[in-house]
Amino acid sequence: MTSLAARLPSILVANRGEIALRVFRTARRLGMRCIAVYSDADADAPFVRFADEAHRIGPAPARESYLRGDAILDVAKATGAACIHPGYGFLSENADFAEACQAAGIIFVGPPASAIRAMGLKDAAKALAEQARVPVVPGYHGARQEPDFLESEAARIGYPVLIKAVAGGGGKGMKRVDAAADFADALESAQREARNAFGDPRVLVEKYVLAPRHVEIQVFGDSHGNVVHLFERDCSLQRRHQKVIEEAPAPGMSPEVRAAMGRAAVEAAKAVGYVGAGTVEFIADGRDGLRADRFYFMEMNTRLQVEHPVTETITGLDLVELQLRVAAGEALPFAQEDLTITGHAVEARLYAEDPEQGFLPSTGKLWALSLPEAEGIRVDAGVEEGGAVTPFYDPMIAKIIARGDTRLEALDRLAAALGETLVAGPKTNARFLKKLCEAEGFRNGPFDTGFIERHAEALGAAAQPLDRAAVAAGAMMLLDEQARNLPRSGPAHDPWAVNDGFALSPQPAVPVAVTADGEPLLLRVRHDAAGTAVELGDVAPNAERDLTLVMADEGVIVLSDGRQTWVRLVDPLAVDPDAGDGTAGSQIKAPMHGKLIALFVKPGDRVEKGQRLAIVEAMKMEHVLTAPRDGVVIDAAGEPGMQVAQGARLISIGDAA
Repeated sequence: MTSLAARLPSILVANRGEIALRVFRTARRLGMRCIAVYSDADADAPFVRFADEAHRIGPAPARESYLRGDAILDVAKATGAACIHPGYGFLSENADFAEACQAAGIIFVGPPASAIRAMGLKDAAKALAEQARVPVVPGYHGARQEPDFLESEAARIGYPVLIKAVAGGGGKGMKRVDAAADFADALESAQREARNAFGDPRVLVEKYVLAPRHVEIQVFGDSHGNVVHLFERDCSLQRRHQKVIEEAPAPGMSPEVRAAMGRAAVEAAKAVGYVGAGTVEFIADGRDGLRADRFYFMEMNTRLQVEHPVTETITGLDLVELQLRVAAGEALPFAQEDLTITGHAVEARLYAEDPEQGFLPSTGKLWALSLPEAEGIRVDAGVEEGGAVTPFYDPMIAKIIARGDTRLEALDRLAAALGETLVAGPKTNARFLKKLCEAEGFRNGPFDTGFIERHAEALGAAAQPLDRAAVAAGAMMLLDEQARNLPRSGPAHDPWAVNDGFALSPQPAVPVAVTADGEPLLLRVRHDAAGTAVELGDVAPNAERDLTLVMADEGVIVLSDGRQTWVRLVDPLAVDPDAGDGTAGSQIKAPMHGKLIALFVKPGDRVEKGQRLAIVEAMKMEHVLTAPRDGVVIDAAGEPGMQVAQGARLISIGDAA
């Protein structure tokens, strides 16, 4: 038989970041030529430089670049690409794109368009699953979308319910509703998110399963009629219905339940003539552990999953290589009985987000980046030090995967690796992930998809006190740097301004204004023969603390125990154009770059603490801005639909008359 590279000499990856690099590494090992496409935001990204050739396809927004199937196909034709791998997200589950590839004589590394269509809409997929005698969650999966009708269906099903976008996934367009009074607002938000993320506002409503466990089965099919499963992954640790930590095999999984879930997944795949890698996702009622009569079909993802490395780790298989071989017409090289599980694997998604501020995505330059290297650790990353996390795409920095002979060994290795992870610039969830790995309830107790929500405060996913010692340490570094840069001679030289501790007599403490993560603070700085001392209240830098300081953007980033504090000296002559007129009030600013979706107030409106003021959409998710206190709206800038910059003032609230 001719080699795979002879049949597929070149591959174009219609994606970006870590998945593009992941596919390219396997393709290069197999001797294939690697072709990248990129947007303006990714012109100097690692995956672009890794490829043998790379071609621009448009501006930064995904709708103008990575979602442009026509532009990507033009590049594929011009470069003579033998196949296109879609990665995950973007066009990976777009049946029209798969058909267009076939029409152009280019192999689409994925399932047939018919299978994508059959499983691409949750309502149709559930109907197919029922026909294949796979159990599904009770709910309304029909075509009617009138709000009053859907609300009546929710009442029939019984609260709590889940509203879910018919198209797409990743928690977008998904809302849990616990009471009838909340249904209308939740439906409107879910439909809006679904329309913006997938171009399809349709939703379904289904019963919310109590104590839910999210367990998915990796399936693989070939064009010769063979379909197998590669065991399960547990993805129950979630927030906002998005996966945080995934592992394989699932804790508490018995051989009997694994066989039952595996059979159901294979039957679902066979029902649509599935070819390639896919994942059948189940929700299980975990109140009494995993049982063969208490799991339900949710959906099928007709692509490679973000969490596929944990399956690779326990099976020893390269799923991307299998995808390529199946796409080239080869039969699967094994049968179900040939597959075994070895050890345990856990994956954590390292995101640029701030757990202390409701997991708001965090963007910006990566001033420092150090990812772990240790035995039993694999890192899949798509960014590098000096690069940036932009507001245009998913804010993932890396996937960190740990393996062990046992689950606890894998969790210990992952926790240690996260403790060694260093990111300066965008805030990250590294500390939060480490606490998850160490949480007793996750390590040894029963857990479900509500675990993070129930334990958020203990996991650090809540507002934390200012790290005053970190602020003092950062200010000291900035003052020392400032002193080193002062001129030492010439007409501008003032010998009394040198920050070297020299004085003819004891000097009083001098106030110095700084900002810590944008908030103004006043420090006291004292100079004496021993040098410079910085105090913030009764707190001074502690030499025994393990601090990492990184100079960045006219300031310093202080890293300590997975947290970061950005300290800047304040120019007393600088004026903040957003400071307002000095009257007592609160400024409601955009938490990050995004689009103003809705504005609920106007000048003169009275508001109460916690009241919804506006919605900003960023990185495909909606973020609700609420009033920090009672008051009156002084002004409300902007119109729905406009782009807003991070930190831009949107609403001012003053005291009520």
